[in-house]
Amino acid sequence: MVKCSPRLLNRTFAALADPTRRRILEHLAGGDRCVTDLARPHSMSLPAVSKHLRILENAGLVRRRRKGRVHSLKLEAAPMQQAQAWIEEYRKFWEGSLDRLDEYLKELQKQTGHEK
Repeated sequence: MVKCSPRLLNRTFAALADPTRRRILEHLAGGDRCVTDLARPHSMSLPAVSKHLRILENAGLVRRRRKGRVHSLKLEAAPMQQAQAWIEEYRKFWEGSLDRLDEYLKELQKQTGHEK
């Protein structure tokens, strides 16, 4: 199994659970943006968007740079890559389990004469 920090995974999944934060990350995937650019498409106040950004920062998904009064944000993919690796391990486990169940059921069908 992939060794990921439980705290990091918890923060990552909690941050990704909110649709507003996922949309913010989608915007940042296109390149660095300032806070006002990120707030513009959302029908909420700048302080509300800033709250979402702090959650993304605490999860390590976003990095903030300040240049004078302008706050620029950048997407950080490492936490999502770790979460994806964790999910991938479980996908492999369940696919393997389902394949073994399928083989077992086929064998049972052969033994009982109910082959298709």
